[in-house]
This record gives sequence, C-alpha cells and structure tokens, in this order.
Amino acid sequence: MITVRDVDVRVGARLLLSHVSFHVSPGDRIGLVGRNGAGKTTLLHTLAGELRPAAGSVVRAAGVGHLPQDSRAADQSVTVTDRILSARGLDLAVRVLRSAEAAMADGTDRSMNSYVRAEAEFQARGGYAAEAEAARVAAGLGLPAELMERRLSALSGGQRRRVELARILFAGHGTLLLDEPTNHLDAASVAWLRTFLTSHQGGLVMISHDTSLLAGTVNRVFHLDPGRAALDIHNTGWDTYLAQREADERRRARERANAERKAAALHSQADKMRARVATAVAARNMARRADRLLAGLEPARRAEKTARIRLPEPAPCGRIPLGTVSLTRSYGGRQVLRGVDLAIDRDSRVVVLGPNGAGKTTLLRLLAGQDTPDGGRVVHGHGLRLGYFAQEHDTLDPESTVREHLAGAAPHLTDGEVRQVLGAFLFTGDDTGKRVGVLSGGEKTRLALAGLVHSGANVLLLDEPTNNLDPASRAEVLAAVGTYPGAIVMVTHDVGAVDALRPDRVLLLPEAEEDLWDDDYRELVVPAHA
Repeated sequence: MITVRDVDVRVGARLLLSHVSFHVSPGDRIGLVGRNGAGKTTLLHTLAGELRPAAGSVVRAAGVGHLPQDSRAADQSVTVTDRILSARGLDLAVRVLRSAEAAMADGTDRSMNSYVRAEAEFQARGGYAAEAEAARVAAGLGLPAELMERRLSALSGGQRRRVELARILFAGHGTLLLDEPTNHLDAASVAWLRTFLTSHQGGLVMISHDTSLLAGTVNRVFHLDPGRAALDIHNTGWDTYLAQREADERRRARERANAERKAAALHSQADKMRARVATAVAARNMARRADRLLAGLEPARRAEKTARIRLPEPAPCGRIPLGTVSLTRSYGGRQVLRGVDLAIDRDSRVVVLGPNGAGKTTLLRLLAGQDTPDGGRVVHGHGLRLGYFAQEHDTLDPESTVREHLAGAAPHLTDGEVRQVLGAFLFTGDDTGKRVGVLSGGEKTRLALAGLVHSGANVLLLDEPTNNLDPASRAEVLAAVGTYPGAIVMVTHDVGAVDALRPDRVLLLPEAEEDLWDDDYRELVVPAHA
C-alpha cells in the first residue's frame, strides 16, 4: 500500500530521517510517535505525497487518505453533507439527480432519459446506501442530523475538524494517514473512532498523543528519534512496545556499567604496566582492548528535551478584571450564545463545558476581542491584561518566523532574551528562523505559550491548550496551569487539564448556566477510555 525505500527527510538544512525503509501493508495499524518537532507530521506529509523526500522513494498504491493537523475545507459555503459525500464524488451525483428529478416535470423523453442516467451514476457511486453510511460516520463522530445541511462557515472549529475526519473515513481509502485524529473529539466520539480504526482492513499510520487510543488500536509502533535521524520500528502493540523499550533501556544501562567497569580495570592495569619496558607493548594492547569494549556499546539514548513551560507573572488588577453582560452571538442565522453573564474575579478559575458547536470558542474569542458580539457587552475592569491562547493558533502569523513572532509579542525583550525564552520552549539554532506556517501543531502550541510568558497577563483565556502536545510537554503545561496565580478561563476536552486547573466555577453552554464546580461535572469531560 505504501513502500518507503532508503528515504531521507529534511526540513531546510535539518536532516530529520536518514536511510529509512519500511512497508505499510493491509492490516498494519502503525502508531507514529516521538517528541514534538521530531518530524512526525513532516513524515506523514511525505507519505501522503505532499512533500518530496530528499532522497529515496515513496511508492503509494491507489487510495491514500490524509487528515492533516490543520485540516479544513477550502470552500466554507458547502454543507456538511456535501463535504462528506464529496469524498466519493457523491455530492455532484446527488445534485445532478435532484436537478434531473425537477426537470422530469415537463414529461419529455429527454428529461426521463437524463433522470435514468443521473440515477445510474448515483447508484454507481454507492447510492442511498452510501448516503446512509456517510450519516452513520458523521453521527459516530458527534455530528448530529440537524447539522448535516448547515454550511461549514456556520460551524465551530471543532465541528469542522470532525467533518474533515468524517470525510476521510467515509472515503473508503485503503490507507489512512491520520494526524492527531482525536483533537476536538468528546468521549463518545473517541470510543467510536477506536472501534472504527480497529476494524479498518487497510493500512493505518497515526500520530497521536492519546496513549489510550494507541494502546487500543495499533499493532506496530514507529518511534522517530531526531537525535539519530532514525526511525525505530517495533512490530508490537503499544503496551508491549513500552515494556520492550523499558527493558532495552535497563539492558543498555547494565551493559554500559559492566563495560565501563571492565574498561576501567584494564586501563588501571595498563597504567601500572607502562612503566616497565618489558610490559609496555602489553599495556598498549590492554588499553586498546578497553577502548574497544566501550566502542562496541550501543550509543546511549539521550534523554529527550522537555520544554520548560511557565505562564506569566500577572500584573496587578482590580477585583473583577473581566466580565460580560447579556452577551449574544449568532453565526449563519443560528444563535450560538444567548444571554451570557459572567464575572471573572482576579484569582478565579472557570472551565467552560459543552458539546462542539455550543459556543465555547466563540465565547473566548469575544472575551479576547477577536470577535464582536451581536448583543450585550464585554466589560474590562481596572488593570486588565489579557492573554489569549487560540485553539486554531489563529493568533500566529504563518509568514513570520519563530523569533519574529515572540519579538512582536514581547517587544520589551532584547534579542538575547527572546532567544533565551525560545530556548526554554525548545526552539534553538535554526528553529528560531523557521516560518510559523511550517511548524507542527505541537510546536505552534509551544510558540503560542511562549508568547504569554512576558505578557504580564492577569486573565488567561486558554482554548484547548494541551492539543498536539507530547506527554512531557503536556505535563509541563498542566503544572504551569496548576501554579498560575491569576485568573483562568479554560475550554478543554482534556480531563487532566481540568484536574490541573482545579476550577471553582463551571459555565455550561449552550444553556449559559453558571455553577460552582462539583466533581460530578467531571463526567462531562472525562475521556471514554479513562
């Protein structure tokens, strides 16, 4: 289905992978893992044919479906149904059929023949059974029937992401290339996706930081090691891979300790023998033997660097720095928010919960001044300084470089201080000159968070701040959230983020009901696999 032969993958001058070869066959469900920025997304784009390898070849059989991290339809005016059906060309076939049905009103043989041809084409592409299948996939991913005739422009970011995933799954491709498919999915949708992927008969290569999804789905694990520009291939499931990796680390540590002990003894003996002419040759041979012992060891696996993520020291402010009064907002003729009244105290911690499309991201955009309400108002209190982390990273300019973005976000920093902050967030050397548009989802998350560090923000608006992060970076973000002394309003599907936030209040959308936090509300967030 996909054959990779002796491939090199580069980003600019940086070598990500060298002399990589593997084959993706029917039934292979591969988990592609590694730290943020290691090159997982770049490799997936290469497998999809959207990037050319620097060397070697990638041969694809027909039928490869690719879900990128930033997947979105170019035409936002089409309906959800048409977008999903377009994966098999059914959207056009349906339009032609409906047009032919309407034309039959004139009763001519020509119009009847046109209808017969249109129906034959519709049936050839799957017909009503395919339409029903598309509806089942959409429902499984949390897209209800009442959403199907809505235009994409009227959907939330999470809903549009689900539409693109539904389209890829409905297409019936032999090989699926999925980059973080559980982003924006709720508990029921994650469970449905896991069942779908385990029953998929073709090939699958999936990037995911959801370890429970990996454990329940994959039967091979590819670990991308940027330190060696290598892809370590493990033909096992996730749990076995973790056990083997831990056992390998213990074995390497024992072998290295034994070799170092023997080499030290040989060097010590050689030092004693060098003083005598009769034993000088033997001493040199003994020293060479010690060096060969150490040279024959497998190289020690370097510990992967982790971003040292911190949040800003909040500037002083009044008791209620941010609030809303009767806030309303509509999209595409549909009211998303109605009558939202909210008061954010300077140390309050509020989690916003609700299904996709309930208006969570819209509320944060209104609070951040990125959008304008139809009614009501956002109230800024004394000393308010906002920090906004956008779910879709739309506060990042794709044409600017990493260094330029942070310098613009924190103009008071010197060039050296900018580089120091970027280094803490794992942007070093040539990485600081990368265009933002080529960064992976995890790298964009780290850059957006880096922009908050010196902002002095005393109210943080965080929209899915743990999406796309590797486990180590996610842990850093959660620790930073847990210790931040200012106010936080958070939207998340990550129960770990809610636990770290320790909310005192919850805002339920679309009802716009506010309540004191109770652990019973945790059930609205907790993933299906927990």
